[in-house]
Amino acid sequence: MFSKWRCLGSLALLLLVGLALILPLWYLHGRPAPLPVRQTVRRGVEYRRIVRLTPRPMIIHVLTIDMRTNGLNFLVTPPDDLGSDLPLRGRTTSQFLEQFNLDIAVNGDGCRPWWSRSPLDYYPKEGDLVAPRGRAASRGRVYWRTDLPTPTLYISSRNRLSFDAPAQPYNAISGEERLLINGSIVENLNATDVHPRTAVGYSKNGRYLYLVVVDGRQPLYSEGITLHELAELMLSLGAYDAMNLDGGGSSTMVIRDADGRPRVLNSPIDQYIPGRERVVCNHLGIYFRR
Repeated sequence: MFSKWRCLGSLALLLLVGLALILPLWYLHGRPAPLPVRQTVRRGVEYRRIVRLTPRPMIIHVLTIDMRTNGLNFLVTPPDDLGSDLPLRGRTTSQFLEQFNLDIAVNGDGCRPWWSRSPLDYYPKEGDLVAPRGRAASRGRVYWRTDLPTPTLYISSRNRLSFDAPAQPYNAISGEERLLINGSIVENLNATDVHPRTAVGYSKNGRYLYLVVVDGRQPLYSEGITLHELAELMLSLGAYDAMNLDGGGSSTMVIRDADGRPRVLNSPIDQYIPGRERVVCNHLGIYFRR
């Protein structure tokens, strides 16, 4: 009898050990490993994965782009219909990168109409008509104007970056709020609400562009970041001016992999489903002349 119970105890122990090994692998399946990474994606582009455990689990993805890199070009999602009240068709960030043959892409502005009630009841779906919340321009075509007090990043035809509106915008993409202005954190940023976030910023001399995505809503993996923490993060990376783009389930960072296919660098969380990309309104894309 003793031998029988000892055998059962050994089996139970093996089962517990197996579960201890299998459950983390299952939970992390399809997500970037929670390990620090620093690598050159291509000439002029560095990728960093930063892992933090305090004040909560947090996985941060950073692309640093040298604006002096030869062949560097930008593209904000172009309109599908310039004369429409809903000038864009919804796409995921991966679809945007693939359709326009880009090398890097992140989600951009929020959109209208928009709702997300369940995995079956949401808008937009792929191809649905939408409009951005803030001002938008693509390659010299200003396709959306608004009176909403949303910040806008302007990128000239010569790749100059500014939050000050030019007379004739070339590429323009808007966000939710400014994080940094002239090297200082904006006052009264929310310091309690924790979400996935996407941010864009640039160094004081305009040489470096920082694209940042922080994963969130994924307990024990990455819970997210507050706006004030995001501003501190952008400042620590070297940004002088920065803004928060659309976040939550929209936050997505994609590059073109060595095999030519889109590779999602982060773990999107649309509808609270890890790895599921959300169809969004517009995007900020980068490509290099080949």
